Amino acid sequence: MSDQPSAVAPPTGVEPDLAHHGDAEATAGLIDLAVNVRRARPPAWLADPIAATLTDLARYPDPAPARAAVAARHRRHPNEVLLTAGAAEGFVLIAQALRGVRRPVVVHPQFTEPEAALRAAGHPVERVLLDASDDFRLDPSRVPAEADLVMIGNPTNPTSVLHPAQTVAALARPGRVLVVDEAFADTTIATGHPGEPESLADRRDLPGLLVVRSLTKTWGLAGLRIGYLLGAPELLSRLAAVQPLWAVSTPALAAASACASAVAVQAERAIAADLAADREHLVARLTELPGVRVVGRPASAFVLLHLPGATAIRAALRERGWAVRRGDTFPGLGPDWLRVAVRDRNTTDAFIDVLRETMEA
Repeated sequence: MSDQPSAVAPPTGVEPDLAHHGDAEATAGLIDLAVNVRRARPPAWLADPIAATLTDLARYPDPAPARAAVAARHRRHPNEVLLTAGAAEGFVLIAQALRGVRRPVVVHPQFTEPEAALRAAGHPVERVLLDASDDFRLDPSRVPAEADLVMIGNPTNPTSVLHPAQTVAALARPGRVLVVDEAFADTTIATGHPGEPESLADRRDLPGLLVVRSLTKTWGLAGLRIGYLLGAPELLSRLAAVQPLWAVSTPALAAASACASAVAVQAERAIAADLAADREHLVARLTELPGVRVVGRPASAFVLLHLPGATAIRAALRERGWAVRRGDTFPGLGPDWLRVAVRDRNTTDAFIDVLRETMEA
């Protein structure tokens, strides 16, 4: 794999606001298409175990049962699982524990917290910027061979692109830590595939692989903060060494156990199928609008669209009661990009009507 300096960019010029997230857009009183968290009430099999913990909060959290449940789901050993206070904590642990890396590379556009965590820990960050004209397709040869830490999302936020597993796996090599953010993996589905297409969560053969997972999106648990890392025990032990004691609360551990159950996985697959149908409807309606371009084939709970004048349109949408996610805070994008969360068809149809009126005003 050859090093191509033109494909790699250090942060320069006017920097995107890496600390900006969709919750800043979804202020009270607006219809929220800016945050990618499913809004349905948690089912009883999830809500009841969480509620049951509230009578025993004097006891310190015991992560062992939840770790075992997550490990069983992914056909791994419990020492290959590290539970975290959301996926975001995982990025901080990686940045803090792996201070010896010399050339960390982040593949963009993607969720900004991995780079933000690296910067906060003092790492010099290089960026590989995927190209919209190529549907944000990943070409492993664009990542420098000397990179000893590579971070990429799959499916990627905000592009909703799902890279082939074999393409992502091609980035793994001895001497490199490959971090794959699969926070939205449970939103993906493919015909003829019983599980999560293109996920590396079950792979134990790839050197240096760390898979980051979140339980906050599909199950509406953003306020509870629960996620986990999957990887080799010796690598996870380095991360655990910098993690605060009892970092994951007892209610969050109960949620992790419940979401790893067979009932949960079956429900997750059904939700992903419904989401796919709603996403296809959103994409079809968006493509009816002149000047709106959906890049690639979206695979997750959100759609990235290119729309000239998006900054003004986003502001006008807010005045009409709708929140969408700005794209210019993601490296590799700019002011003419918006991210829109997939919602039910009635909400989508209402949004398209307002968006059309806003564009024509």
